[in-house]
Parts: sequence; structure tokens; C-alpha cells
Amino acid sequence: MNRQPDLTFKHNLKNGRHGWLRLTPAYSIKVVEQLLDRVPDVTHVLDPFSGSGTTGLVCAERGIDSTLVEINPFLVWLAGVKTANYTSDDLLKTLSIGNEISHRVKSQQHGHFWTPPISNIERWWSGESLRMLGGIHGEIDKLDPNPAKNLLLVAFCRLVIETSNAAFNHQSMSFKDASVQQLSFEEMRPHRFLELVEEITRSAEYPLATPVEIICADSRQIPTPTSTLYDCVITSPPYPNRMSYIRELRPYMYWLGFLNEAREAGELDWQAIGGTWGIATSRLQQWQADDVQIPGFQTMLQQIQQSSPLLANYVHRYFVDIATHLTNLKPTLADGARLFYVIGNAKFYDTLVPSEQIYAHLLAELGFLDIGIEKLRKRNSKKELFEYVVTATMPD
Repeated sequence: MNRQPDLTFKHNLKNGRHGWLRLTPAYSIKVVEQLLDRVPDVTHVLDPFSGSGTTGLVCAERGIDSTLVEINPFLVWLAGVKTANYTSDDLLKTLSIGNEISHRVKSQQHGHFWTPPISNIERWWSGESLRMLGGIHGEIDKLDPNPAKNLLLVAFCRLVIETSNAAFNHQSMSFKDASVQQLSFEEMRPHRFLELVEEITRSAEYPLATPVEIICADSRQIPTPTSTLYDCVITSPPYPNRMSYIRELRPYMYWLGFLNEAREAGELDWQAIGGTWGIATSRLQQWQADDVQIPGFQTMLQQIQQSSPLLANYVHRYFVDIATHLTNLKPTLADGARLFYVIGNAKFYDTLVPSEQIYAHLLAELGFLDIGIEKLRKRNSKKELFEYVVTATMPD
């Protein structure tokens, strides 16, 4: 089996709204489309780990009702912007203001501009980039809340990451060589903002057939549906591999005011399933829980513990949280509801964590039927690591 990049976030990058902001753990729209094709009569889809909103956007494009649940407020905002309908006036206003901001910032290269309270911010952006980003941010910040402002902020986030020295190709944060900079301020950057505004405005033109409900909530406590029960779940939870959303989202969250200090990032990661950023790591060292009754689970944890008690606690807590999620998910599902969980396995030292088998066992223990495990693709890492689709059916 090959790596099939068309089943990852890479496929989304050139697909309209789906490509507005890269989120590495996101799955491809092709995965959601293929799963929806298997349940043609579905009426209301739930994604309890909705991330950047891929599931909801595909459902909206197809005219299927959907509800997204996400604990990160920035991702809730982003999914809302991606799945909104925009009038021609909204789009013309976005282009007009974007053009004004681009020209205004180009002529105001000096002076003091606000920058977010990121530690060692100079590692992230050069002084020249910070002046430009601060200028654009200041202009957008003056606007009253409206659809055009949201679209401008998406373009701004794209510019934030394009001009950054940060690299996200490993669990640990790394930075590119700061001496290798992009084109100069005068040559490209304010103009690039306008290019991004134009790109995002074009992709926001097409109308979505169905609105999307987006809820900021903890997936361990799924809110009761406001109308009918869900008849399908399509989701991709965080994998048990310490790859936190927070590490990749921090630049956006600081610039847009969702974070104001490092401790807040750690607190949010502690609330999220699978998070180990900042304070979450130190809390894991003291974390304790009752045993998860899964064959071979304790043996697996003991093997990991020989090399790292911290990582053993991490894996333990992850599956305790998933068990809680699945238990509290069940009352929200209609009889016969179909479940699709896209999940990757993991490996710590010499111990394989068979996530797909553990998910299948937890579902079986809760009484779900027709449980299956399908290998989806090879991942870009150790040879034993794959992505799977774990399927199940809610009993009648």
C-alpha cells in the first residue's frame, strides 16, 4: 500500500475553500466523499472532532445537514467562515477593503505596529515581516465584525504562515534559517496579501446548499442534538502520536487574539484529547486513572513505561478519553446510524499502539454492530504506521 497523498490535507490545498488554511492532521475531502457515497440515505452527519471543518464543508456542498463539534475556538471560527454563504456585496466589499489595506500598508512602512505576545517572536518573522503583518492586522482590526472582515482575516492568516520561519514537519517546533528570507517588503508582501484576498474571495463565490451547525464543545461530552438524532458519524480524532493541533495553530491564534499567553495554549491542549503542549506535559506526569479493560492494553503500557513513564501515561489517558467520548456519543445516535472513524496507529520505541484495534474493541464493548477495520493508506513515517477506517453500526 502506498502513501496516497490525495487522501491527506495536500489534496485540499487547491480545492477552493478547503485549501484556505493548511492543517496537517486534516484528512482529504476525498475521504469524506468516499464515505458519504457509502451511506446515500444519510440525513444528518456528526463530526465530533471537526478540526478545520472538512466534513461539514463537504456535507454542505452536497446538501446534507451536519453538526461539527470542536474544542478549539479558533477552529470553530475557521469552520464557520469556511462554511458560510456570502453575498455579492460581501465579496465586493472584501476586495475593495483588501485593495485599500494593501496600498495603505505599502505606503506606511515605518512606525509602531502591534505584534502578538509570542515568545521570541523574532524567530518566527523578520522585523520587516512583523512591520507588514502588524500594519495589515491593525487595518483589519479597525473593521466592525462582518463577513468581509472574516474573509480578510483568512487571507491574513495565510500571509502569517507564508512569511513565517516556522516549520511543522516534526512534533518538535523547528525554524528555518532566518537568513534565507522571502522577497523584500517592497517587492512582494503587501501585494501578496491582495493576491490572497482575491483567491479567497473567488472561492467563496459558490453557494453552499445547506448550513452547517458548529458547536464549541468537548467531544467527551457531545451535546444533545437540537432536533433529530445523528444517523452518521464521519470524523478523524487526533492520533495517539503527540502531534498537537496547538503547535500548528499558535501563530494564527495569537495574531487573532484567541491566545494571549503560553499557558493558555497548554490549558487548551490539556482539555483536548491527545494534547501534550506546555502545562499538559507536566500534568501527565502525575495523571492517574482506572484501568481500561482491553486485552493486551496493560502489557502495551508496561512496555512503553520501561522507556518513558510519561508516554505510557499519555497513551493511557488518550484511550480513557476516547472511551468516554464513545460512551457519551451513543445517546446522540439514531438507530442504525453508521460510524466512520479515520484513525492512525502509533509506535513508541519498540511498542506498536494498534489504535484501530483498540477503537474496534471499545465500540464492541458498547454494543455497536458490524464493526470493521479497513486499511486506508501508508503514512509518511515508520514502516508500521498506517491510517485506517474503523466502521460500526448503532444497533436498532
